[in-house]
Amino acid sequence: MNLSSLKPAAGSVKVGKRVGRGQGSGKGGTAARGHKGAQSRSGYSRKLGFEGGQMPLQRRLPKFGFNNINRVEYKALNLDAIQALVEKTGVAVVTLDLIRENGLSAKNDLVKILNRGQISSAVEVQAHGFSASAIESIEKAGGKAVKL
Repeated sequence: MNLSSLKPAAGSVKVGKRVGRGQGSGKGGTAARGHKGAQSRSGYSRKLGFEGGQMPLQRRLPKFGFNNINRVEYKALNLDAIQALVEKTGVAVVTLDLIRENGLSAKNDLVKILNRGQISSAVEVQAHGFSASAIESIEKAGGKAVKL
């Protein structure tokens, strides 16, 4: 076998219908494009979302609310999750790397500590944000809240 003997599988390649080559072919005259209208012209391309002049879906649906482009999204992490992490690993300082390694946040997440559950260990917790009550609970347990 060599490159010159390669052929496609039988029946897999069809010869395209030649349009616009006279009335005898059955596809002459308008070349199967019909009479007039945008799709009969050369160079026509339909715009994305175009529905033939009907009001497009993205314009028919109402818009609601307000999306603030400057919003900062935080991954919420509660004190009970921090306590469980400390019990599991036995560390004195809970860093972002430790939180990520244990699957509590993704690589680029901003982490905010919230005050659900209790913390009994005196640990230093490092995060991007804390609720006021979470700082109070951490310090009451003898720990420290470090905002990054």
